[in-house]
Amino acid sequence: MQYLLDANALISAHNTWYALHRVPEFWSWLLFHGDAGSVKMPAEIYAEVEAGNDDLAAWMKPPEAKKALRLAESSDTANVQAVLACYGEALTEADLITIGQDPFLIASALGIADRQVVTAEVSKPTRTGARRHVPDVCNDCGIHWVTPVQFIIDLDFRTNWDH
Repeated sequence: MQYLLDANALISAHNTWYALHRVPEFWSWLLFHGDAGSVKMPAEIYAEVEAGNDDLAAWMKPPEAKKALRLAESSDTANVQAVLACYGEALTEADLITIGQDPFLIASALGIADRQVVTAEVSKPTRTGARRHVPDVCNDCGIHWVTPVQFIIDLDFRTNWDH
C-alpha cells in the first residue's frame, strides 16, 4: 500500500504531538517509509509544505527528504480534470484558488488500487463546490482515504521505532 500525504497531515503532526524537536523518531520513520516507497507526496503538495517559513519547511528542503517523500511521477492532467469534476459543479477561477492543490493529491490516487490518501480533513458531506473536503471528494472519485491516526496505526509508528 502506498500512502499519499496531504499537506495538512504533516503540518498537523508538526504543530501538535509530533513536533520535529519533540519526536524526531516520527520524522525519521516517515523518511524511512518514503525511501521504501510506501509514503509519498505529489510534487504540488510537497511544494505547498516546503514553501512554508518554519522548521517543517526547512526539514523538507534537503535533497534527501525530497528524494524520499516526493512522488517521482508528474500529475496526470486527465486525472486532475476527473477529480475537479467530482467537485460537482462548474468551478470558477476563484473556486480553483479556494480548492488549492487538493485535486493533485486526489488525482495521484485515481485508478491505482494500492494508493490511498492521508488527510487530516474531516468529512463534511453537505458542503458543495469548492468548499468540499478531501474525504468527500475522494469518496465521490472512488478513492480510499484514511486519517493520519489510521495511517500511523497502519504503518505501526512507535517512539522506540528503529529501522
